Amino acid sequence: MRLEDYPDNSGMATANQAPGRRTPSAATAQLFSLALKREGRLLLQMGIGKPLIAQAMLLAEEHGTTVEEELLASGDINEAIYFAALAERLGLDFMPDIDPNRVQDIAGIDTQIIRPEMLRIHHASRPPITVIVPSLSRLDEMAALLERTPPLRQSIAVSTPSAVRNAAWQAGRRRRVTATTQALFETTPLHSARITFWGKQGFYAGVMLGALVAAAITLPIVSLLMLHIVLTLFYLANFLVRFYALGCAFLQQRSGRRPPMEDETVGPLPVYSVLVALYKEESVAAQLIAALDRLDWPRSRLDIKLICEEDDVETIAALRALPLAPEYEIVLVPVHLPRTKPKALSYALPGVRGAFVTVYDAEDRPHPGQLREAHAAFMAAPERVICLQAPLIVTNARQSWLSALFAVEYAGLFRGLLPMLSLTGLPLPLGGTSNHFRTAELRHIGGWDPYNMTEDADLGMRLHRLGYRSRVILRPTFEEAPVTLPIWLGQRTRWFKGWLQTWLVLMRKPAQLARETGWPSFAVFQVLIAGMLLSSLCHPIVIGFLVYLTWMMLQDSTHVDSWLAFWLFACDIINIFGSYAVFIALGRNRMGASERRAVGRNWVYVPFYWLIMSLAAWRALLELRTNPFSWNKTPHSPVGEA
Repeated sequence: MRLEDYPDNSGMATANQAPGRRTPSAATAQLFSLALKREGRLLLQMGIGKPLIAQAMLLAEEHGTTVEEELLASGDINEAIYFAALAERLGLDFMPDIDPNRVQDIAGIDTQIIRPEMLRIHHASRPPITVIVPSLSRLDEMAALLERTPPLRQSIAVSTPSAVRNAAWQAGRRRRVTATTQALFETTPLHSARITFWGKQGFYAGVMLGALVAAAITLPIVSLLMLHIVLTLFYLANFLVRFYALGCAFLQQRSGRRPPMEDETVGPLPVYSVLVALYKEESVAAQLIAALDRLDWPRSRLDIKLICEEDDVETIAALRALPLAPEYEIVLVPVHLPRTKPKALSYALPGVRGAFVTVYDAEDRPHPGQLREAHAAFMAAPERVICLQAPLIVTNARQSWLSALFAVEYAGLFRGLLPMLSLTGLPLPLGGTSNHFRTAELRHIGGWDPYNMTEDADLGMRLHRLGYRSRVILRPTFEEAPVTLPIWLGQRTRWFKGWLQTWLVLMRKPAQLARETGWPSFAVFQVLIAGMLLSSLCHPIVIGFLVYLTWMMLQDSTHVDSWLAFWLFACDIINIFGSYAVFIALGRNRMGASERRAVGRNWVYVPFYWLIMSLAAWRALLELRTNPFSWNKTPHSPVGEA
């Protein structure tokens, strides 16, 4: 039977055929390249059914891949059985597993975690063996070589891509994790948070603290007045930035929201990588895999890496117990300080196969079309746009007042403030998940800083100062917010500590930073990061100032400086109650009706929410001194569980 007859076979459509997938026709078969037809004939000779081959040929033509890749990605054939059959056809031994202890960590081994093709296995009592991963397209070439040189059969064996990749990961694990934790610091130490106070920063911090203490003792009234004025200005600038974002949000709402961009790319799609760092996440493993399985992207062009600490046996066991599709790979990170999410992401970065890569958290449920929109946005954007941020939407706002205000905060940030910054070309303090990157440029700028507790904000600022830009997309990622105070406080303390680290890193050479980013971006950075940190730390103090000034005015004081007191009183009113109002308005403006109903009247707790943010900021300041690289893990539960 001829291969050209496959599409006419009435039994070709299978029960598990994807919705909307085209069924090959005779006309379509004529378009198949000679290489695809040749692969099909070889697969037929190996005993693989015609319907599977025909469907794989169609997908290979559509995706720009090979029939072999599509078959392996479909999950319809077992990888080990398939490569055992290739080994038998070549007359070679098949090695389903490779002992990584017999693989030397030599130069070039990292190429095998991206494109597994060949490994050298050493034995104590016999000559080494070269393990190969044969491809169907070069099978005849390999068979001819073995026919010409029969002794080669004694020194060559066949294995699977998974086995070669796993052995390469394990063989280079120590060297790779050491490089991960040191690379950014050794190549561009100015951008690394490994040293908290750089150069004279510690000296200047000590001098300023000493001066403040001395001034408070010798000139208490003047010191309080100057502190009040400084805080007032920072608060006011922060308020105005968010008020401007609120105005932009209102204008966008009146003009009509832009629909999500559709991916109309003609031709094969690139490989897209997905990184998920997991630690003690066994409870949400099944939910995560179900969410990632729904991503609308060809399975043969997906590269999903589930990154686990190698001593996290519960999470690893939970993942291995699930029916993972061929595009999934579990990457084990050796135990090595610091034990942080950015270290895990940076460890996996050398193995990323995709031209684009995105990051998700373990509890995330990304919109199925998010990769499509991100790809379309990258294709339409200038090359210097190397990062896209998808909005994060909290879905458990009803569970507690904390999760309700968290939902309001996220709506204002990801659907209000960040779009405004993106439209004006200003730096984006990225969220910790749903960032999409051009892989080559991400590697070029050094990836994530393993020592920064908010690697997202740090990376967003770093890529901006290096001349790159970030934008936002619309298709969201859904996640759950903390519902109890201890969990919320631990997470927020880590965030504040990371923002402190980011500010210290960027302010090592302020003049250079201003030249690299431009003065408008430098000013916005100070308002968003320094202003947010200072306002959080000093929020109780500002409330105290307001109470004191109110008491003074009620006493009908007639001091010479009463005009200044009235001006400060007015600014405090605007700063405190205006900030509360814009926080609520910006978030609720970007929410849908169902989201607003879920939040209900919990917005009345905003003053208390800001006070506990101040507590988290002070805890972060203490931790930055005593334990700068500790990662306060946020526990997660499956959706619907408390």
